[in-house]
Amino acid sequence: MTENLVSAPPATVRERLRAFVEHRRVQGVIITLILINAVLLGLETWPAAMAAWGGLILALDQAILGVFVLEISLRLYVHRRAFWRDPWSVFDFAVVAIALLPATGELAVLRSLRVLRVLRLLTMVPSMRRVVGALLGAIPGLASIGMVLLILYYVFAVIATNLFAAGYPEWFGHLGRSLYTLFQIMTLESWSMGIARPVMENFPYAWAFFVPFILVATFTMLNLFIAIIVNAMQNYSDKEHQETVGVVEHAREHIEADLHAEVRALREEIRELKTLLTLAPRH
Repeated sequence: MTENLVSAPPATVRERLRAFVEHRRVQGVIITLILINAVLLGLETWPAAMAAWGGLILALDQAILGVFVLEISLRLYVHRRAFWRDPWSVFDFAVVAIALLPATGELAVLRSLRVLRVLRLLTMVPSMRRVVGALLGAIPGLASIGMVLLILYYVFAVIATNLFAAGYPEWFGHLGRSLYTLFQIMTLESWSMGIARPVMENFPYAWAFFVPFILVATFTMLNLFIAIIVNAMQNYSDKEHQETVGVVEHAREHIEADLHAEVRALREEIRELKTLLTLAPRH
C-alpha cells in the first residue's frame, strides 16, 4: 500500500486524499469529534470536573485539536487555491488557527474563543449550511427593515422624551433612556405593569402612545423580519433546486450525446460488416 502511494503520480495521490477527506465516514468522525470537543470545553468550565479529570480533559482536547489541524492540512493540500475561495473552508481554517494561538498574557482572552470550534458544525452539516446561507442572503433585507425600525424608534423616542421626561426622568429623561425604555417595551418585558400603567397614573392617555408603538415595533416589524428570513430560505432552496436540476440536465445531455455517438459507431460497424459480406466471394 505504501509503495503504491510513493510510486503514484502526485495528482493520483491528491485524488485519493480528496476521496478520503470527503468520504462520508470521515466527515462523520469529524462531526463526532466536534461534538465531543464541545462537551470537553463545557467540562473545562466545571471546577469539580477539572479537579477530578482535568488532565484527561485537556489531553483529549489537544488530541482532537491535532485531528482538526491534520484535517485542515489535508484539505489545503487537496484543494490548493480553491480552499481559499470557499468561505466555509476559510471559516474552518480561522477557527482552528485561533485555537493554535498562545493563550497566555494579553492573549489569554483567546482561550475562551476555542468554543468557536463548535461552530464548525455549521460547515459540516449540509442542512445547517443551508440555514446559515439563507440567513446571510437575508442580511440586505434585514438591514433595510432595521433602518426603518431605527427611524421609528427615533421618532417615538423623541415623542416619549417630550411627553414623559418631566414625570419619569429615570425612563424618559433623555433620548438615550427613552430608546432603551422603548426597546424594553418592544420585547414585552414588564411593559404593562412595569412601565405603561405607572406612566398612565400621571398621563391617563399614555396608552395612545404605547399601544401603537407595540403594534408597529413589535408585531409589524417582527413579522417583517420573519417574512424576510422565510423568503430568503425559500430563495436559497429554489437556487439549490435549480442548480441540482442543471447538474442533472447537464449529465443527461452528456449521456444522450454518448449514446448517440455509440449508436452511430454501431451503425458504421454494421455498414462495414454488410460491405465486407457483400464483397466476400460466395462458395
